[in-house]
Formats: sequence, C-alpha cells, structure tokens
Amino acid sequence: MLRGKVIIITGASSGIGLASARLLGAHGNCLVLAARSLDRLEALAAEILADPSTPPETEILCVRTDISVEEDCRRMVEQALARFGRIDILINNAGLSMRALFIDTDLSVIRRLMDVNFWGTVYCTKYALPSILAQKGSVVGVISTAGYAGLPARSGYSSSKFAVRGFLDTLRIEHVNDGLHVLVFAPGFTTSNVRNAALTADGTPQGSSPRDESRMMSAEKVARKLERAIVRRKREVILTFIAHVELFVQRHLPRHMDRWAYDYMKREPGSPLK
Repeated sequence: MLRGKVIIITGASSGIGLASARLLGAHGNCLVLAARSLDRLEALAAEILADPSTPPETEILCVRTDISVEEDCRRMVEQALARFGRIDILINNAGLSMRALFIDTDLSVIRRLMDVNFWGTVYCTKYALPSILAQKGSVVGVISTAGYAGLPARSGYSSSKFAVRGFLDTLRIEHVNDGLHVLVFAPGFTTSNVRNAALTADGTPQGSSPRDESRMMSAEKVARKLERAIVRRKREVILTFIAHVELFVQRHLPRHMDRWAYDYMKREPGSPLK
C-alpha cells in the first residue's frame, strides 16, 4: 500500500476520487483533495481524520478547484507545495460524461468535455510535473474503456478520453529516462455520480443514471485496484473481463465490434440510439 506520500486527487468529492481519498487517507498519506465543491471536500476530510483507525500522520488539504480553469489548477498545485513541500503522485480523476447523438449535440457540450477531461489533466500535470519528476513519482490518468473504443452517444466523452491516453502515453515516452511513472487507468462502468451529472445534447445534466448501478464494480474496489497499480508502477490497467473482450474483438473483428457496441448501448433506457 501507499504510505507517507503526498497525493493530489482531482474530482475527490464523489465516486472513484472519494473512495480513493478514504483509502489513501487510511494509509497515512498527505492528501490534496480538489473539486468544485469545497463543502463536500471538507466533510470528507473531517470524516477521514475523525476515524480512529486513521494514522496520526495523515494530513489533508482541501482546495476548491475547477480543473477546466488553468489558474485554478496552478493555484491548487502551489497550495499543495506550500503545505507539503513536494508532490509524489497526481491522480487525474475528475471527469465529465455525456449522452446524446453527435448530430443533435451543441458544440459547447463537446468543448466542455474536452475542457474538463483533457485540459484539466493537462493543466494539473503541467504544474505538478516538476515536483513529481524530482520525486520520481507518478502521474495517473483515470480514463475509461471509451478511451480505447468509440462509445456511441458519447462522442465528446470518448474523444476526450482518447486524448488523455495519447497525452499520457507521450509523456511517458518523453520521460522514459527520468524515472517518471505514468499510469493510464481504465475502469469499466463504476458506481459513481458520473452518469447523473452527464450532459445531454443541450448541455443540461442528465440528472439520473440510465443503468443499474448495483451491477457495476464499486468505486471502493476500483480505488483498491488503482492503489495497487500505482504501487506496482503499472503503465496501463484495463478493468473488467468484458472490456478486454471488447478490445480484442475491436482489434480483430472491428465491423462486428461496431454493431455490437451500437446494439449494446441502444438497450439503455431512454437511449438516443434507435
């Protein structure tokens, strides 16, 4: 397990970010929790620190951060360095999804997805990287299997996750001699708030999940797998058996994969696919 590290977690107020904060806080790390909702972050920090099992060396800094805003990301990293003096690990977890056919989607929705998912990762990495390099630490991008195979009615989401994967793969190559660890971490469908907050064609939040969340991998289980991947300095992790099957079929039988993906996503309640 990770212990005694300074770790930034973006999107820490819910889902995988929240579960990761609880797990890593319980292991005696110094956490920098970033999200737009400072109230949620502070409530989470109080919960972690009040737990009798939390090691006394655990410290938590909460920073209100809109990762789509470069200045917010720079300020968040500066506060982390001012408080803890270094950064060992950056977990780029914050993300936004969508559900709409591209032909119906306002282009502002695509821009919003790129601003949050891609540019948020770029901004945070840019300002944290010098300190992480000095520690020979880790840069993590939580993407999705949609970053490997196009997901119908998720054009902006898939595009942004493909972009994050390309960015991180390139970063890894650029620093292959520097001891930098870069992890591309791709969960499958996970219990979280991401589908509730997903944008529709006009940019309004979807408001509810179209899927049975009880059948998905829990955010807590994903957080444990994420921590293990960082400890083992993995370069890539794709969770769930079905995701591996999907990518195998895409590589060897791409036409079949296109039809399967369409038919599978069409079964969602209220799907825009017909």
